[in-house]
Amino acid sequence: MSGLTHLSTAGEARMVDVSDKASTERTAIAEGRVAMARETLALCASGNAKKGDVFAAARIAGIMAAKKTSDLIPLCHPLALTKVTVDLAVDEALPGVRVRASAKVTGPTGVEMEALTAVSVACLTIYDMLKAADRGMRIEGIALVEKRGGKSGDWIAAEPA
Repeated sequence: MSGLTHLSTAGEARMVDVSDKASTERTAIAEGRVAMARETLALCASGNAKKGDVFAAARIAGIMAAKKTSDLIPLCHPLALTKVTVDLAVDEALPGVRVRASAKVTGPTGVEMEALTAVSVACLTIYDMLKAADRGMRIEGIALVEKRGGKSGDWIAAEPA
C-alpha cells in the first residue's frame, strides 16, 4: 500500500489531481444488508408497509445517492455516471434484505465510492421505511466486492461481505 493520495506532503487534505490519468471504462459493485425480524421482512416483501413500496423507494434513493456522492464525501470527484443499478433481494436466512449496487463511468477515476454510497443510502431508506415496525433492524456488511478498470486494474474481494 502506497502513501495516502488525499494528503499533501504537509499532511493537508487535498483533492487528487486526475487530469493526467487516462479516461477508461470503470465499474464497481458494492453490497450490504439490512437484518430484521421475520415479521418485518414479511411486511417489506408484501409491499404493504405504511410508507409504501420499500424496494422501489430504496432503489431510487440508492441511485440518487450515487449521483450525489461528490456532494457527500468531501474529496470525491464529481462523475458523469453512465449507469447505476440497485438490486434488492429478500433473504429469509438472514432474515432481511440484501442490497447490491453497481456503478459505471468512463473517466479518469473510479466509481467505488458511488457504489458504496448507493448501497448505504438504499439500506438507510429500508430502515427508515420500516422503523415503525422494527427499530431493532441492523445495517450490516457494507463493502466493496468488485472493481474493474483503471490503472490499478481489476479487484475482487476474497470473501463476500
